Amino acid sequence: MKIGIVTLPFNSNYGGLIQAFALQSVLKKMDHEVFTVYRITEGMSLKMKILSFGRRIILKTIFRKKVVIRTWPNKNEEQRIAKHTNRFLHENIKVTELFKSEQDFKNLDKYNFDAYVVGSDQVWRPKYSPVIENHFLNFLAADSKTKRISFAASFGVDNWEFSPLQTQKCSVLAQRFNAVSVREDSAIQLCEQNLGVKAVQHVDPTMLVEKEEYIQLVEKDKIPEINGKLVVYVLDLSAEKKKIIQQIQNDLNLQITSTMPEGLFREVGKNHMKKCIFPSVTNWIRGFMDAEFVITDSFHGTVFSIIFNKPFISIGNKKRGMTRFDSLLKMFGLENRLIDNSATNGLEIIHEKIDFNRINKILDDKKKEAMLYMKEALQTTGK
Repeated sequence: MKIGIVTLPFNSNYGGLIQAFALQSVLKKMDHEVFTVYRITEGMSLKMKILSFGRRIILKTIFRKKVVIRTWPNKNEEQRIAKHTNRFLHENIKVTELFKSEQDFKNLDKYNFDAYVVGSDQVWRPKYSPVIENHFLNFLAADSKTKRISFAASFGVDNWEFSPLQTQKCSVLAQRFNAVSVREDSAIQLCEQNLGVKAVQHVDPTMLVEKEEYIQLVEKDKIPEINGKLVVYVLDLSAEKKKIIQQIQNDLNLQITSTMPEGLFREVGKNHMKKCIFPSVTNWIRGFMDAEFVITDSFHGTVFSIIFNKPFISIGNKKRGMTRFDSLLKMFGLENRLIDNSATNGLEIIHEKIDFNRINKILDDKKKEAMLYMKEALQTTGK
């Protein structure tokens, strides 16, 4: 069967890239021909650039603040920043032609896909999807026989963020799906109440891939062993999180390795471009392979700590959606590994061992459920 995967636009986000790789890998092992719709994150709008530029000019000239004036990279700078993550994309994920706008979805007709799989990640969160209807396969004719399937699709939050018009349109589209799978337990109720469809919960596709396959990617790239065994994968670094990291480092007496770039362009600007380059995806994976302990505020950082059986702390990331953490950790009975970013005590949890034999048994069961769902959903082409 020829399958098209609809997911979020690509950028240098490790979680977004690795979940796209994982879902494609799973489907390819089922002997399907698989393409992922190739889109990249749209840059800042002209209006936002002007507002940002003006605000920072004022901060620099009037208030004498040390700020970067231009906070967005140009095209050449973007390519330098993403040179390693883009290499992973082009070497490991089979994609369609590049779609530069949401209107380009109509061009998918020429691929003649037998089925579409929507997922995973926060594909059903309007703030991350310029035209959310496309993630409900709005570009397919109502009478199309093409299979419509979602796998571990996420709303990101446990409240309804769709506008009334989006709800009306997407409920009609959702009811055309042959099978609906969501990632968070709260999404089951959101689907039923707002879209009028029944959904089942499955783990993120990254958890369906055996860790040995990830290790093979690292070995293929010849990524050396990391030095620091306290691995920090923090997307939104704040003073509070720095304090937590320092406290854990002092307690565990481990050297820190960060899997993020040294600096972000919006913070350091064009004069420090080398600091902004994202390490490779395989370097990121290597961090979890070699870690003795992981500190993360990332959903996929938490996922990979579980996959590689590493003790970890997840710092709640309200900005990016807490429901994802709550649902994942509850599934494995690991709710106590989630802390608030203002935590100054209660970090004794870092010394509590995780029963990974129990965790791995749960994960094996969840893998079987997900694979059975996918197999049954794709049994016939529908054409």
